[in-house]
Amino acid sequence: MEATLVTSNTKSQGNKGVLAGKIISALCILFLLFDAVMKVIKESHSIEGSAALGWPVDQVQNIGIALLISTILYIIPRTAILGAILITGYLGGAIAIMVRVGQPLYFAAVFGVLVWAGLYLRDEKVRQLIPFRK
Repeated sequence: MEATLVTSNTKSQGNKGVLAGKIISALCILFLLFDAVMKVIKESHSIEGSAALGWPVDQVQNIGIALLISTILYIIPRTAILGAILITGYLGGAIAIMVRVGQPLYFAAVFGVLVWAGLYLRDEKVRQLIPFRK
């Protein structure tokens, strides 16, 4: 009976972690989709902001398409790791741009950590690949 309680408690803690991962991932996905769609449809604020960072205006839509594809891959469980890798590359470029123009880079860095934290918590295979030890 005692072993059953321990197993049940461990399972509920695991479910809480998976739920937290899904929530973190969902928030990241919503932001990424919003950013990508605004670039793809050439929304004026997105174009102006990208131009202020030094991006050629005619390339903002292509950047949005790349982000949209990466985010869609992150959403699909079978391709989520590839999506996370591509989003990490995208955010690495964002960090490089922020450093170049003298802007704070913490948002892109923290966002990259959140993308991986969400995936880590919701995907058992990622936890097996990156085991944290107590």
